[in-house]
Amino acid sequence: MPDKPALTLLSFDFGEKRIGIAFGQTLTSSVTPLHTLSAVKQQPDWAGIEALIKEWQPDLLIVGLPLHMDGSEQTLTQRCKRFGNQLKGRYNLPVEWVDERLTSHEAESMLRQRGKNHSNKKDVDKIAAGLILQSWLEQQTT
Repeated sequence: MPDKPALTLLSFDFGEKRIGIAFGQTLTSSVTPLHTLSAVKQQPDWAGIEALIKEWQPDLLIVGLPLHMDGSEQTLTQRCKRFGNQLKGRYNLPVEWVDERLTSHEAESMLRQRGKNHSNKKDVDKIAAGLILQSWLEQQTT
């Protein structure tokens, strides 16, 4: 059976005020939190996203899907799905979804363990994007 080709990936932790973004690749299953982009007039920073897509040239985009703890959709779920569909349409790249429950909480915990200020939401968001991507990578090996 042939090996799967190595893929470069960008992941997104979508929020109405900020979007955390991380980079990864399947060859070594590495993940690097990159940036957090602020919304522009209540819209995603499309220019910032486009610049990152041009820089990293991903093969696949991963978007964290916000759900309630019981797995049901929440208010933000539909906006997040719309964001993922816009990514697919604008950049002609495939989009996959990952359950993102508790990623922001885990990111805050990681920052506390490092002795960093976990109230810096930009750090939390890009680390959460990295956790979303790590989750996707782990799902590929099971």
